[in-house]
Amino acid sequence: MKPLALALLLASTAASAQTPPDALLEDRALPGLTAGGEIVVDRWGISHIKAETPADAFFLQGYAAARDRLWQIDLWRKRGLGRLAASFGPAFLAQDKATRLLLFRGDMAAEWAAYAPDAKGWTEAFAAGINAYIGEIEAGRAALPEEFTATGSAPERWQAEDIVRIRSNALVSNVTSEVARARAMCAVGPALEPLRRELSPAHSIQIPKGLDPCDIPANVLTTLRLGTSGVSFTAGKIIEQDTPSAIAAFENPDVRDGSNNWVIAPSRTTTGRPILAGDPHRAHAVPSLRYVIHLEAPGLHIAGAGEPALPGVSFGHNEDIGWALTIFAIDQQDLVLNTPAGPDHYRRAGKRTAYRSVTETIDVKGGRSVPYTMRFTEDGPVIHTDGAGRSFSLRATWDEPGASPYFNASWFWQAKDWQGFRAGVRHWGAPPLNLVFASTKGDIGWTASGFVPERRLGDGLLPVPGISGAPWRGLRDPGKLPSVHNPAKGWFATANEMNLPADYDYKTNPLSFEWADTSRADRIKAVLGDQSRVSLTDAMALQADAVSPLARRGAALVARLPEGNPARTLLAGWDGHEHASSAEAALFELWIKGHLQDAAIQALVPEAARAAFGQPSVPGLFTAMENMSPALGKDPAATTVQILETSLKAAWAEAEALMGKDPATWRWGRLHKADFVPDLAIPGREDARRVGPLPMGGSASTPMAAGNRGDGLNVSHGASVRMVLDVGAWDNSLIINSPGQSGDADSPHYRDMFPRWVAGQMVPFRWTRAAVLEDAERIIRAKPAK
Repeated sequence: MKPLALALLLASTAASAQTPPDALLEDRALPGLTAGGEIVVDRWGISHIKAETPADAFFLQGYAAARDRLWQIDLWRKRGLGRLAASFGPAFLAQDKATRLLLFRGDMAAEWAAYAPDAKGWTEAFAAGINAYIGEIEAGRAALPEEFTATGSAPERWQAEDIVRIRSNALVSNVTSEVARARAMCAVGPALEPLRRELSPAHSIQIPKGLDPCDIPANVLTTLRLGTSGVSFTAGKIIEQDTPSAIAAFENPDVRDGSNNWVIAPSRTTTGRPILAGDPHRAHAVPSLRYVIHLEAPGLHIAGAGEPALPGVSFGHNEDIGWALTIFAIDQQDLVLNTPAGPDHYRRAGKRTAYRSVTETIDVKGGRSVPYTMRFTEDGPVIHTDGAGRSFSLRATWDEPGASPYFNASWFWQAKDWQGFRAGVRHWGAPPLNLVFASTKGDIGWTASGFVPERRLGDGLLPVPGISGAPWRGLRDPGKLPSVHNPAKGWFATANEMNLPADYDYKTNPLSFEWADTSRADRIKAVLGDQSRVSLTDAMALQADAVSPLARRGAALVARLPEGNPARTLLAGWDGHEHASSAEAALFELWIKGHLQDAAIQALVPEAARAAFGQPSVPGLFTAMENMSPALGKDPAATTVQILETSLKAAWAEAEALMGKDPATWRWGRLHKADFVPDLAIPGREDARRVGPLPMGGSASTPMAAGNRGDGLNVSHGASVRMVLDVGAWDNSLIINSPGQSGDADSPHYRDMFPRWVAGQMVPFRWTRAAVLEDAERIIRAKPAK
């Protein structure tokens, strides 16, 4: 179609009777656009883009993302590239240094070749769309977001390679766990490891030859944590860990970021079509971490959600298939200890090997520049050097071409069936995922995905010494990862649990021994297994389900206490439903927030070893108590009662201090609220930019993931996006993105989805052009600038 014909068609469409008479029309002439298109913004702020070419569709996606989220995506880019100091000053120099260590530094031709054939051009168009919106700001045709004014900064122009080189936002593991385990084993040996972290499948930890766990310093991961952290501002200074680190998500298994997804065959649904649901969990933010989008062009038609700084969608659907994701626990990292062989060398396989040095210049606000030299071994960046000259380097699959987080979803955008989907899965790098699949033909399936290292040393549970040679041989054949096509039971669900098939040879092809608590998965599978036919409403309700099998386990343990114990009286027979008005949930969550762990440490861990031992996990403690584990000492039954009584007494006292003496008045929602505040405080705008508070049920162990971190009880992580797809009747699909699509606090779409999200409700996610236009709030007609 010629540009003029397209323009006439769009004008005719916009003026049609299907378009609401109150829809606002805007015209834009945009440099970089090749033919033209339009953005229909619906009543929930979701952009539906139609263009003459796929490149123009991605261009308009970049333009729309910048229009809604420019501060967020600009900060994402500056953080990921190590360019914070250029905009915000020397307080951010240390983070820039740390982040630059983690950039992809390999061959860019190989990097682009790892993605779908047109991915480079699509990404270039996406970046050009962002730049076009920045150009409108510079020309005075669009307003500069208030955060830039507050920080005295300006948005920077994008290049396509900026997007794929950033690796430090990937949810990969398990280097933090390796260090925590080494420190704990140094302090108390292996006997208490089952309490600290359960391993599955059952496995005995192997200490690599030449490793002394006591050689691992407590601060070995300081640089890595800083390099994977978000950005927070307080008096112009960064606050480390104020926003969650991508690796910190894996440090404590009780608060580990996760996700839910499931797919149901036509034989088990009320629609007679597959139903596919997904709700990935991450740290909550204002605006949301994710952005909902719909793109249509000849040869390309996709809808779903992803991070707003990335082209396309990470999860969603095209015309033929849908997919959703959760984290699958492939161990993709190792900490490598390097023996010194002089100030600029380390010893490897009997040879004196020189570090590779890379020097860059870091721009700092105010006009000065700072030279910065990074060191690398053949394994990866050096992230720490101790006082004895030993260096520690990070071996990670994200250094491989094709490991840009989520970007291998580009292979799915034009897939048409299970075979095409599986072909795309072979390319998936990071993060490692459970991918569920459904097609309009009625097929459903599940597959694990992600780069798998072939280890030469160790089992991935402890750091490895590098003196004897490279710890990895390379990457394993992705065809060896497990998958299921059209399961006999008619559905498949995942929630980050250990879900290796019974016939999978994990000894020959190990993937990981560390998985999330099974609580969410157990509840989802129980509900789906009990339903003969599942509706879209049922799927939406399950995503908002607040029943915790972990809480049921805890209540059963509390029943072992003597009659008359107030905690036993309150929790006896509790069904684990953690609704906002539940007194039982309030006590249980206060108990497992720290009192249970503290009592276990006091009873079992020598005082001198407690700091190094860290925190036991709640599932690990429950398992030990249920099975009278030898890890509980010579008299497990007595130790169990001691821990329960001591910890519940402390939790009861805290509940009284927070909610009063009468447990009949206790409510989980009084303590547990959704209350989101942007990381950047702007004086005089605090209330306008705050979202909440609203009472909320659920917890980290319920399908409606609503967990918390640190000392607080408010909701800090969970599913900002929930999606339910009616596969083949796409207009019936549902979605929610809390608090809203826009990052502009004055936009009606800044917080409009928030109340529905708290209540477990969703909004329509339209697909056909007629349905999209029925919900149109604004139509932006775009043409190339002359």
